[in-house]
Amino acid sequence: MTFFALIQMNRRTAISKTRPARWRIVGLGVALAFCAAHIAADPNSSDPKRYLDDVKALASPAMEGRGAGTKGIERAADLIEQRYRSLGLQPAGAKSYFQPFTVITGAKLKEGNHLEVQDGKSKHGIKLNEEFVPFSFSASGEVTGPVAFAGYGATAPEFGYDDYAHLDVKGKIVVILRYEPAGFAGKSGNAGLTQHSQLITKAINARNHGARAVIVVNGKLGDGEEDQLTKFGSVNGPENSGIAIVQAKNEAVNAWFAAAGEGKSLSETQNQINSSSTPASFAFQDKLQISLAVNIEKTRATVNNVLAYLPGETDEYIIIGAHYDHLGYGNVDSLAPSQIGQIHPGADDNASGTAGVLELARLLAPRKGQLQRGILFADFAGEELGLLGSAEWVKEPTLPLDKAVAMINMDMIGRIKDEKVFIGGTGTGATFKNLLDEEKGKFPFHIEYSASGYAASDHTSFVGKKIPVLFFFSGLHSDYHKPSDTWDKINAPDAAKLLDFIEDVALKIDSANERVAFFTVKEDQPRGQPGSGGGGGGYGPYFGSIPDFGQEENGVKFSDVRPGSPAAKAGFKAGDVLVQFGDKPIHNLYDFTDALRRSKVGDVVDVQVLRGGKPVNASVKLEQRK
Repeated sequence: MTFFALIQMNRRTAISKTRPARWRIVGLGVALAFCAAHIAADPNSSDPKRYLDDVKALASPAMEGRGAGTKGIERAADLIEQRYRSLGLQPAGAKSYFQPFTVITGAKLKEGNHLEVQDGKSKHGIKLNEEFVPFSFSASGEVTGPVAFAGYGATAPEFGYDDYAHLDVKGKIVVILRYEPAGFAGKSGNAGLTQHSQLITKAINARNHGARAVIVVNGKLGDGEEDQLTKFGSVNGPENSGIAIVQAKNEAVNAWFAAAGEGKSLSETQNQINSSSTPASFAFQDKLQISLAVNIEKTRATVNNVLAYLPGETDEYIIIGAHYDHLGYGNVDSLAPSQIGQIHPGADDNASGTAGVLELARLLAPRKGQLQRGILFADFAGEELGLLGSAEWVKEPTLPLDKAVAMINMDMIGRIKDEKVFIGGTGTGATFKNLLDEEKGKFPFHIEYSASGYAASDHTSFVGKKIPVLFFFSGLHSDYHKPSDTWDKINAPDAAKLLDFIEDVALKIDSANERVAFFTVKEDQPRGQPGSGGGGGGYGPYFGSIPDFGQEENGVKFSDVRPGSPAAKAGFKAGDVLVQFGDKPIHNLYDFTDALRRSKVGDVVDVQVLRGGKPVNASVKLEQRK
């Protein structure tokens, strides 16, 4: 399940590329054993042992956490494909069982990154990776200009504080401290840091004030703390923040203070800010000039949705799906940052759901041509990078989209505790609630329903296309997005019972005389569920848009707009691309989140979107998030 609060906005494009044969050879022996062990399984009900064997295989060390760009995710796709072949299911990808597309997996530093300082007397460079390093979300390019010190780089009207209040940084390179003024936490009522401490917030704020580049410095260090540079690629951010941003060591920046002849030092200035809770920003004398060059290349990988089809008597079909990718060796979405570099096996997230799709495929495959409607078994890649696989499929469907009757999604179904199960999307289908109530009496589960079709998983992509969805989920746990999400913690007996429940529900939907009518859930506002959307990931006042995480446009594309929301009242629609929010340009979801955070309930904001490439303007009155 993707962690939306840390979501990365990755561009991707569909490509035509077959799977390299070498990965098939590497995984062939495992694949044959994987398939043979299941062909003779009981065709009438889910088998806990076989289900758990699938989870073990998908979460094994050979799968390398099924991270995009690893050999492991290639092996996992091959295993899934081989299972579908063994069951006699039809290929339903672009030209085979696979639907390939490209994702951005990270970034790397190319040649040509440098930082040079001209202090009026001499010109010298500081060393890459020893004295400075770019952040992976920095814009690439060359910048030369005068320098200004902008304190913590914060504009926080809620605290009566603005480092840019009396400082013109247009065309300048700004030096800013990491973290935030000491008084912010107390004023916010929280023990932790506020959003103003976040590096991407600092970058957006500097860019919006006209700065050309940002140099971040650690500043005051704690007892025993070393002045270390952040490892390149270890901080989350957008693909491109729209401004060059690097980190430099204290020693280098202290030299700039001394060379500028301002009679100031970095530590003294920081202490002054913290003690007075008042900005101490200033422009260095013009004799201090910095030349900065950043050259970053995004790393990409080809991944595949794995798709198989069970034909029915008609051309209508339902989709039973799950994502099979995970975090690989860990990345910025890991909730065990000290263990990044270790395999994150993702047994529950989401080998459990993928194994569920495979088990249902085994149960239903013998019914080829017997069901009223067909079934598309869909295993999505790119979910952890932002629902990219499902976004790819609804953008380039391999079956007619208008024939899709419903989508059933399983994400993290392997850790059922106290027989409690969560089912989302119950309000998106006219008959879903009654159908579920009829079936649940046959099973021991305590079910919690949610009408909304929006959450941090792939079914969200289908709601935007007006396809009814059901989302099955066993709940979050302390091993989520950590190396400790291992197969031995899976509750296979209860997962198998849940799969029997899901099969019954799927067959009822499949055999209904009339296809399920899609209902738009008229929610007042999202209720704080992770990834529930609402515009900007649940931050700031309520706007009411649902972002399309598979977009390629420069801006924030709406996959949907919540009925009755401020955005809907202003006339905005699914497919609109947000490019301006008040006086702030919007390049990505991080910009939108920042703009919402800086707004207040009741503000009337002039918003511009692109609709069919043409600008549409409207005023939006922001509401209270409940």
